[in-house]
Amino acid sequence: MKKEQRAWPQFFIRNLLIMVGSRNRAQLRRPTWIIVLLSLVCVFLIAAYVYPPRSPSACSLFSSRRCGRDAFDMPPAARSRQLSDAEVESRVVINEILNFFPVQTRKPKVAFLYLTPGSLPFERLWHMFFKGHEGKFSIYVHASKEKPMHVSPYFVGRDIHSEPVGWGKISMVEAERRLLANALLDPDNQHFVLLSESCVPVRRFDFVYNYLLLTNVSFIDCYVDPGPHGNGRYIEHMLPEVEKKDFRKGSQWFSMKRQHAIIIMADNLYFSKFRHHCRPNMEGNRNCYADEHYLPTFFNMLDPGGIANWSVTYVDWSEGKWHPRSFRARDITYQVMKNIAYIDESPHFTSDAKRSVVITPCVLNGSKRSCYLFARKFFPEAQEKLIQLYSNSTIF
Repeated sequence: MKKEQRAWPQFFIRNLLIMVGSRNRAQLRRPTWIIVLLSLVCVFLIAAYVYPPRSPSACSLFSSRRCGRDAFDMPPAARSRQLSDAEVESRVVINEILNFFPVQTRKPKVAFLYLTPGSLPFERLWHMFFKGHEGKFSIYVHASKEKPMHVSPYFVGRDIHSEPVGWGKISMVEAERRLLANALLDPDNQHFVLLSESCVPVRRFDFVYNYLLLTNVSFIDCYVDPGPHGNGRYIEHMLPEVEKKDFRKGSQWFSMKRQHAIIIMADNLYFSKFRHHCRPNMEGNRNCYADEHYLPTFFNMLDPGGIANWSVTYVDWSEGKWHPRSFRARDITYQVMKNIAYIDESPHFTSDAKRSVVITPCVLNGSKRSCYLFARKFFPEAQEKLIQLYSNSTIF
């Protein structure tokens, strides 16, 4: 505690004794006492404002940070019914994690989590991205089919224990959790970015580092799709913990702060709901893909104010197909990459009859910002053109 913080209570007590005086002094008149008491109250309130409690468990009267149970206000839907024991236990844990002050490290790092079938085709490009920023990043590779061959020393020895991953299956989310768990072992890792083998950077490292670490939100894509490929995937077996009105959709390519990564590790209640009731070939000939629904629904229910409702990884769904547009070498130009880098609104396409486009402005700390730091899907043949652009262009 600083010297001035220890001194101010003693200063007030000493002056109080002076003002009260000894018994031998003449008693102060009633109006004078009132003035003295009001002055003490005012001084105390000013001191409480200037010197709020520093302990994470303490709660200041004037602090803008919400405290205690208010820091995790239960959604109206949850308050309208009796919560199960499992829900109460889950919310207590999440509440404590959200209220806990993140550990400040001297060298905060961004953890890059690569979810890939095998080798990373853009490893040379990523090497250029990381070069010169040693100590500010960590790399973790989950290769689900074959052991990767690495060409960059930054990636050597960074493979984690991996399991097979099936497209659209819960094994995809399990792999994401496996990557998070390994990255959380390093206390310096403060932000976690999930990337695929077809992802490339569209900004330079310094820009990415500051963008992620100077904000207090996680970038998790989250929106309402009323169509068959959104809310149409919901199944009533998720009740009572997950109601249809809380069901959300979003890209799986997240970027999240450490608190949220720990919450994901602590969650079993909601994850088990998606493990059992969100999968391909469900009853009624419905297909549910947990990697598109688990995280958006989870954080929409439990910490909606803690996420930005867009992903920092650009994907082009404008063609309206089952899979997003893929970029070949012939598609890579200065203007294409510049356009991606400076997009400041995130579009979401619904699957209902209206085929609406829901636009989310990318606003951080009250200012509109560029949305994207990375982009996919790129064919391996595009690497040489991307390296050339990355070396000579200022758009990144």
